Amino acid sequence: MRAIVGLWRWRNNPLRRGTDLVEAWLGLIALVAVVVAVPVIGVSVTHVTRDALLASVHKEHEARHAVTATVLRKVASPPVDPDPETSSARDAHSRVLARWTAPDRTDHYGIVLSSLKSPDEGDHFRLWTDERGQVVGRPLDGATATTHAVLAGLGAAAAATALIEGTRRLVLWRMVRARYARLDRAWEKAGPDWGRTGTGS
Repeated sequence: MRAIVGLWRWRNNPLRRGTDLVEAWLGLIALVAVVVAVPVIGVSVTHVTRDALLASVHKEHEARHAVTATVLRKVASPPVDPDPETSSARDAHSRVLARWTAPDRTDHYGIVLSSLKSPDEGDHFRLWTDERGQVVGRPLDGATATTHAVLAGLGAAAAATALIEGTRRLVLWRMVRARYARLDRAWEKAGPDWGRTGTGS
């Protein structure tokens, strides 16, 4: 808005310098770029990222399988942390020795993290494995992928806004430096004789 006001103000002003008009046009161009280009960039990045993440979700769901594991015995309790803000999601799990059957029908045993708060022998819990029964992480779901895509779009939009504003400020800074350089040169021409005897001042 300030750029439009600046253009209108300098329209017929006799004190207008060429750089004043350039500065006002630069502000207007930056404003239009932020209003038009930034949303397009944000939406485009969101769509591209979402498509890539959903393809990854599809591959993960094909490669990872939820199996039912049986607790054989508890190995260790989660560490006690007096500060709840520093505890991680891993702390809420119990380490147990468990048995599970892989999708390829082979039996597996191992120490894994269980989501059970107080696991006892014979308790069942869900575990994610690959085709051969190796424990893997839970696959990404569609809602999480969409959330990550939206955050990526917002980040891209913020970066584009910062780039546009940074470019505008850099150009203005160079214009101001050039303006001061011209003023210094004019001062060097006229300034040395000011106040001297016999110069008519």
